[in-house]
Amino acid sequence: MIEPTEARGRVAVAQMDCALGEIAPNLDKIAVFARAAAAMGADLAIFPECATTGYFIADRLDRLAEPPDGPSGRALAEIAKRHRLHLAVGMVTKEDGAYYDSQLLFSPGDGLIGAYRKAHLFASEKESYAAGDAPLVVDTPLGRIGMTVCYDLVFSDYIRHLTECGAGLIVNSTNWITDPYHRDVWGWSGPTTQALAVTRALENVTVVAMANRVGHEAGFDSLGHSCIVAPSGKILASVPSGEGLAVADIAFPAEDLAKWRALATYRRDRRPELYR
Repeated sequence: MIEPTEARGRVAVAQMDCALGEIAPNLDKIAVFARAAAAMGADLAIFPECATTGYFIADRLDRLAEPPDGPSGRALAEIAKRHRLHLAVGMVTKEDGAYYDSQLLFSPGDGLIGAYRKAHLFASEKESYAAGDAPLVVDTPLGRIGMTVCYDLVFSDYIRHLTECGAGLIVNSTNWITDPYHRDVWGWSGPTTQALAVTRALENVTVVAMANRVGHEAGFDSLGHSCIVAPSGKILASVPSGEGLAVADIAFPAEDLAKWRALATYRRDRRPELYR
């Protein structure tokens, strides 16, 4: 097991609506948010799942999916370079004849530095996408970043594995959605999904930054509540509703972080021999 790197820098989560099936306006909006995040001193801006296309696009994947280094990828790399900002962006990709629900990571100097394929596919996603078969942790100036998309965050063992690979920051591009049945009968809500990010941060003693969508698509409402969470589970910044940015410093005083980790020995106290 590798100890997580110490996260550092300033992180932004962008909560945005998407134009369904229209790449150009979504790239324009990502550029606007990136510029604003950079102006607020962010070193990394995280965007939602399928941010370049919208989510319900199964009937038009042949037109909208691109290689990670295709036109949209090149445009995102240019945005990262222009604003001297790392970007993590949810995007549908096509690779080796298969479609993936992906998250791409760009650096201002090197362009595309990580292409993660969502490992855990939800419901009808299995009919359209191939599942990724490898976790991805990327070394950056902000520390080691563990990459995830939406439903991945539900699987505690998966997130723990990323931290055991040294990730000090988990980034999640997501589109948590609800409808009247989910909301009124089962209480599936933005605070519920935010609590999931809080729990993953707390139990792994690591930073979690989750960027969710807002808006309405195909009869579903996106839940918002994007957030940046400290290793203690403290919400450092959030966007409860509407489009917007939440920004937070994720570099904590070394003495404070060491003191918290001395108390929060959750990973060391696990007894996996009892869990089989």
